[in-house]
Amino acid sequence: MANRILLVDDEKLIVKGIKFGLEQDGFVVYACHDGEEALELAKKHNFDLLVLDIMLPKLDGLDVCRAVREFSNVPIIMLTAKTEDMDKIMGLEYGADDYITKPFNILELKARIRAILRRSKQRVTMDMQIEEPEESNALAVRGLRVDLSTRKVAVEGKDIAVTAKEFDLLEIFISEAERVFTREELLQIVWGYDYPGDVRTVDVHVRRLREKIEINPSQPKYIHTKWGVGYYFR
Repeated sequence: MANRILLVDDEKLIVKGIKFGLEQDGFVVYACHDGEEALELAKKHNFDLLVLDIMLPKLDGLDVCRAVREFSNVPIIMLTAKTEDMDKIMGLEYGADDYITKPFNILELKARIRAILRRSKQRVTMDMQIEEPEESNALAVRGLRVDLSTRKVAVEGKDIAVTAKEFDLLEIFISEAERVFTREELLQIVWGYDYPGDVRTVDVHVRRLREKIEINPSQPKYIHTKWGVGYYFR
């Protein structure tokens, strides 16, 4: 079955060109030009990936990304015409999986899309291959429960919404407690060797994960920092 992509940009000529290029590669592309319509479409349809511009009318791309993350872990690539690092990092903080700066080559966008979809498909395949009872795939440590089958996280019995990348990081940490992972190792394991971003991506996601699972993120009891090295789970 062809992958379904939601493409959102207020520049109609850009949308037309990207849509044509992706459809030539067999993708099914839905397109719209403002944030409110994008959010409604994301709620109605089960997309495999969102390509979302930051600068949008009615509701900007960061707000759309944050709203989508409240009900879906669908992979999101942010498009931005700005080159400042802060804009890129903000996109990741709001739950985006990747970003690409305008102007860009359509071949680069296709490569990013394929890489993300490939990793997403691998996660789904691994989950489907688990045949043991659900409880046997759950790890519990001091009030934190991580279910490897359903990819759900709970703290003190309360469900916590985490993104796919946040869950991947938590699974790595809790599965090898006390091992210190460098940021470079985490970037390669979770995002892959072909990921064009840098280690600050890891810092952003670890901070967001701490904010969700730690009572006091500045004094964490789960995910700790080994200064000058990386992160580990205690």
